[in-house]
Amino acid sequence: MTVDRILPTEEAHDLLDLTRELATRELAANADDFEHRGEFPRDILRTLGRSGLLGLPYPEADGGAGQPYEVYLQVLETLAGHWLAIAEAVSVHTLACYPVFAHGTERQRKSLPDMLGGELLGAYCLSEPQGGSDAAALTTRATRDATGWVLNGTKAWITHAGQADFYNIFCRTGGDGASGISCMLAAADTPGLHPQKPEKTMGLRSSAPAQIVLDGMHVDADHLVGEENGGFRIAMEALDAGRLGIAACAVGLAQAAVDHAAAYAKERTQFGKPIASFQGLGFLLADMATQVSAARALLLSAARLKDAGRPFSIEAAKAKLFATDVAMKVTTDAIQVLGGAGYVSDHPVERWFREAKVLQIVEGTNQIQRLVISRSLTR
Repeated sequence: MTVDRILPTEEAHDLLDLTRELATRELAANADDFEHRGEFPRDILRTLGRSGLLGLPYPEADGGAGQPYEVYLQVLETLAGHWLAIAEAVSVHTLACYPVFAHGTERQRKSLPDMLGGELLGAYCLSEPQGGSDAAALTTRATRDATGWVLNGTKAWITHAGQADFYNIFCRTGGDGASGISCMLAAADTPGLHPQKPEKTMGLRSSAPAQIVLDGMHVDADHLVGEENGGFRIAMEALDAGRLGIAACAVGLAQAAVDHAAAYAKERTQFGKPIASFQGLGFLLADMATQVSAARALLLSAARLKDAGRPFSIEAAKAKLFATDVAMKVTTDAIQVLGGAGYVSDHPVERWFREAKVLQIVEGTNQIQRLVISRSLTR
């Protein structure tokens, strides 16, 4: 179905039209092939970047498109409905641009036009093998030397590992806890930065994460982003916005599942009539569609708070929690609508079901979102 959207400007309508055109031509036609081969779609991301879709929420003066989050997230939703790996890549890249945009030095910010134009792809290195949710306990260490810093440690579950051109690396420069963490910017060809083999994942096989091993990696002093020991605040600021991106991906994936299931139910006949006419299945479709609309409304409400400059982190947690749980449920129900046909890869709902699961985990598990929300109610 066509989603009835209320957008703030005519330019935003044109942008969504462009996104749908690119998604149909570049994404829908290639998703199955790239996912089957497990090949990263770097050239497709360059095409999106050159079309202005990789820097949407950043100011035009820095090379972005100057779009509000309300619009950017609906672009992500549209991309996700055609190929989740691309939408997730755009979301992660947007996240990876944030440290330099918000806290970078004048010299670091000179790279923003290439970052936001998609010529330079970014990665965000926070999680580690021994802990993802407890980010403040990270152990990757940066030690001062005569000209800068030497980093040793391992980062885990890094989207764009081995594909990115620049890496934001969160590491310990001080004592224990959040107050001892800094952010370092490193180019992909920095000696001592070693991407490992991609993980064998359930879904998103064209953009599988990998570990990054830092073995005596040296960066000059001017590669510190923001203040020394101020990296944890940068990480959390970026994640608030990143959770909105993942929620938008979830809404797009779920909407695609609803649309495919409804179309199938109108065509598939049993007992002499379309299965959509059976109340049990019709009610299932109705619930699916309602849940997706509710997730979209929650997401856009949080985005409008962010655009208005108001606190939005709790609403972002709610949106991420609800939208990703909805995506998991709706893709599960879509398989049920299709029956046996939904269990085979001839129909995309099988892939969407596998992909939905990761959205409940990345950018903070849904258990962490519940913790964030509950603490806001009781502190």
